[in-house]
Amino acid sequence: MRTAAPLLLAAALAGCVSPGPRVTAPSAAAVAPSAGWRTQLPGGGPVTDDWWTAFGDPALTALVARALARNVDISVATARVEEARAAEALARAQFLPQVGGTVTETEGQSLGPRGTPSRTVSAQPLVSASYDLDLFGRLRLASGAARAQLLASAGARDTVRLAIMASAASCYITLRALDQRLQIARDTLAARDEALRIARRRYETGYSSRLEYRQAQAEYAATRQLVPVAELAIARQENALSLLAGDAPGPIARGLPLDRLRLPAIPDGLPADLLRQRPDLFQAEQTLVSADASLDSQRAAFLPNLSLTGSAGVVLNTALSNPVGVFALGASILAPIFDGGRLRAQEAAATARRDQAAYAYRRTALIAFREVDDALAAVVRTREQAVALSEQVGSSRDALQNATSRYRAGYSPYLEQLDAQRTLLTAQLALVQAQADQFTGFVVLYQSLGGGWRATATRPPVNAR
Repeated sequence: MRTAAPLLLAAALAGCVSPGPRVTAPSAAAVAPSAGWRTQLPGGGPVTDDWWTAFGDPALTALVARALARNVDISVATARVEEARAAEALARAQFLPQVGGTVTETEGQSLGPRGTPSRTVSAQPLVSASYDLDLFGRLRLASGAARAQLLASAGARDTVRLAIMASAASCYITLRALDQRLQIARDTLAARDEALRIARRRYETGYSSRLEYRQAQAEYAATRQLVPVAELAIARQENALSLLAGDAPGPIARGLPLDRLRLPAIPDGLPADLLRQRPDLFQAEQTLVSADASLDSQRAAFLPNLSLTGSAGVVLNTALSNPVGVFALGASILAPIFDGGRLRAQEAAATARRDQAAYAYRRTALIAFREVDDALAAVVRTREQAVALSEQVGSSRDALQNATSRYRAGYSPYLEQLDAQRTLLTAQLALVQAQADQFTGFVVLYQSLGGGWRATATRPPVNAR
């Protein structure tokens, strides 16, 4: 069923998946991708399954691995896959004959040759078997629906896994950004403390007014409140990461600082076929296939059902010198004649579920393309923003040095230095946010492409535990 993705995707985007005609899975040859789509993409090589290692931070790698191993949501999704696996096994079991056995034992009395009563014991072991011929494919269609539902459950599990990977990576990047914001706040607070000391000395010696001294005090207090705000945000972020990793709230190990993380190279071209890797798209596709098979199975319920039955056994009795063999063979045909409209109502419900799955698949495909385009735009634009903010930070730092020198020499008021300090702090915090957004954009791009832009199949077999 996996090879049906390109054709279903094209039909969904073109609006061809309508509630009327039945959606069928084409053959593998009809939907085979072009010969060149598996080649190495220009601008960069394929990314491995552990795409988060591309950032080059061992602490991030260990955190994501721990989250994949211990996250509760992944465990719940895996249990649902096992439930769907059991349902598929139950559907496949309907193809096999049903064999059962019974033993009936009775006690009584009988009259002997001279009219004297005697105690008799009889036993009748019996083996019975039944087999549904499935002339119209009702069981086969039900089994196919169960198989597709199993694959859909596996897609849902992979969607959760990918979301946990992306959440762990993005939360770690946010944590490192908060660490850097805290460091900026502390460095700025130290500079404000020095400025306040100078302003106090100038005020006490009569070189400046009380206004400048109060302005320095207010600016110091405004900077000091940034420290507990950043510390609170760090504590909350660490608790969120601990929850993702399946741990109790606690500190998170740090690795490289934010400005030392590697920026992965984006290939020049990303073919649309890469969206076939997305597990949510695969889940929606298999849900559609399952709903379609369930509809066919419901339609087959209108046709007669032929079953073969047979039984064989022996009768053992103390009054008989030899056992008596018994056997029976037969067939039964069950056909609906009048059911008060139950089958029609069930067919209508199955049709509505199939239509819902078709529309959900189309919506998932459209969302996939939008998310990829948004992520690519975010990576490009945040990079441009970070470059501009880096230049602003450099210029603001030089301006602060000039304003400080002019103020100490008495050529300019304290307000110029104060304005330069505020401009530098704002630019530094904005740069940290832009850098974090840039790395988060890469995480979102990885996630929107189903785990990266590698040119090889990524989905593990559904039987893999």
